[in-house]
Amino acid sequence: MIQLSKPLRSLTIAGILAASGLVTSHAAAQQQVASEVDVSWNRYYDYDEMTKIIHDLVGAYPELLTLESIGKSEQGRDMWLVTLNSPKTGDASDKPAMYIDGNVHGNEIQATETVLYSIWYLTKSYGKVDQLTELMDRVSFYFLPSQNPDGRAEWFANPNTPHSARTGQRPTDNDYDGLFDEDGPDDLDGDGHITSMWKFDPNGNYRRNELDPRIIERVPEGAVGELSRLGSEGIDNDGDGRINEDGPGGYDMNRNWASDWQPNYIQYGAGEYPFDRKETNAVAQFILKHPNIAAGQSYHNTGGMMLRGPGAHYLEGLYSRSDRAVYDKLGEAGEDLLPYYDYMVIHADLYTVHGGFVNWLAEGLGIVSFTNELWTNSRIMPDPDRDFSDKERMHWQDRMLFGQTFTDYSEYNHPVHGKVLIGGGTKYSSRVTPPFMLEEGCHRNFAFTMFHAENMPEIGFKWIGVDRLDSNLWEITIEIENTKIIPTRLSLARTKKIGLPDLLSLDGPSVLLSGTVSDRFDRSLDPVSDRPSRLLVDAGIAGESHSTFRFLVSGEAGDRVTLKYGAEKARDIEFGFILEESEIHP
Repeated sequence: MIQLSKPLRSLTIAGILAASGLVTSHAAAQQQVASEVDVSWNRYYDYDEMTKIIHDLVGAYPELLTLESIGKSEQGRDMWLVTLNSPKTGDASDKPAMYIDGNVHGNEIQATETVLYSIWYLTKSYGKVDQLTELMDRVSFYFLPSQNPDGRAEWFANPNTPHSARTGQRPTDNDYDGLFDEDGPDDLDGDGHITSMWKFDPNGNYRRNELDPRIIERVPEGAVGELSRLGSEGIDNDGDGRINEDGPGGYDMNRNWASDWQPNYIQYGAGEYPFDRKETNAVAQFILKHPNIAAGQSYHNTGGMMLRGPGAHYLEGLYSRSDRAVYDKLGEAGEDLLPYYDYMVIHADLYTVHGGFVNWLAEGLGIVSFTNELWTNSRIMPDPDRDFSDKERMHWQDRMLFGQTFTDYSEYNHPVHGKVLIGGGTKYSSRVTPPFMLEEGCHRNFAFTMFHAENMPEIGFKWIGVDRLDSNLWEITIEIENTKIIPTRLSLARTKKIGLPDLLSLDGPSVLLSGTVSDRFDRSLDPVSDRPSRLLVDAGIAGESHSTFRFLVSGEAGDRVTLKYGAEKARDIEFGFILEESEIHP
């Protein structure tokens, strides 16, 4: 249910429903909108299957989609990027664009499905769902379904925990013994997953539950247990006395970006220097070549969160009051669209992240960006506020998931620890959305991201006033409005001198003076010192607002005047008129 407690700004509730496909208008309201590509959204797809879906979509919708590989992963897999654009309304690079990716961490698999779903839903909606059609005509999208294709391939192909295969797959000496990836986890019980391992210990702090031996519980204070935790199943492959300390890979793609990057001894997985990994470098090169990107979305794994920067407390000052207001409007709308999700700040509400991806987008490039953590147990539990006991939770999972995410404990003769117990949750047991709930999660996150995209800047000439001051002296006052939430230039971008300032130009009569004024009635003018016909607008046009500019020109009545306004993150506009006393409402 969409709550009405928080304003949704530029989209009405009916608009949100229409954009999400819950309600469509006109002819589309009477029919199910079908896609040319049949994809089941109740299962997960490995890298090869993902690649096929991408190629099938591009082949089915060549008028909207183009495909390129922006680079190769460490193991040589293509990093597929899909551009969605309606060419009849202009080139993708001439429109404000949204960059959307997922699967930065290899184990965060549902992020890829969410990106694929977005492409699938948009393409099938073009020409059939009015609001999405209008959006696709106005803006463009860049989709990277998997930023970490090697990690994804590893997670699907081999035994893993819910948390492993997170990193990129360049061999790494994690334990500093001169060897690479030589001591990863081992699937000792052969169930295809890396589960937990427990040592029989008469002085242990744990025991098996008497009524349900699948539950291993801590013993009460003063009691004696029978088990001690050993961690994930495995053996000491390199003979150094430790288990599973040097598994595949070892660099974290969400710690390798240039904004607030810190070395590995401060931020684990950071790499040798920013962008030293093939995958992050390929993404960075693409984004840097597309300054029209005004919004960013990166899908991650679990927690039910919409996260914005900064990643460290000492960077909070980078986010001005006006920039925070932009994030707040978008994030609060997201809380309405995503039940059990919270809009949060990374460093304040989660933990410190140095060198994070959305931090680089926001703080390094001035792009309004979020990370969505997709899964939350609150979505599946019958009462998210109820404190379930371990027994109640296990029995409830039996009824709902039929034991498919749990391997019963079995004994194993370990070469070091002797008789141990191996079993527990499989790699699908946490973090990953249960397949039967996948489509809803994809759609709700898609709806939030489309709300974000809908609010990339859209500018227009609101009002033009022309006054004759003398025989050949004219005053031209211009109001330019931005009807969307996101400004043409964030305050952060202006402060850090990121990108180009906006540019307002007047062609035709000779321009004597120009400058910004507070409103159309303001008689003062603080003129620019150079080239008054080309007025640099460093602050851009704020969201849901307008700015006022004034030119003093010398010319004859009837001269042709052409106004142009250009912004990196908005579509350029142009308007022409005849020089005469008038009020113009373009």
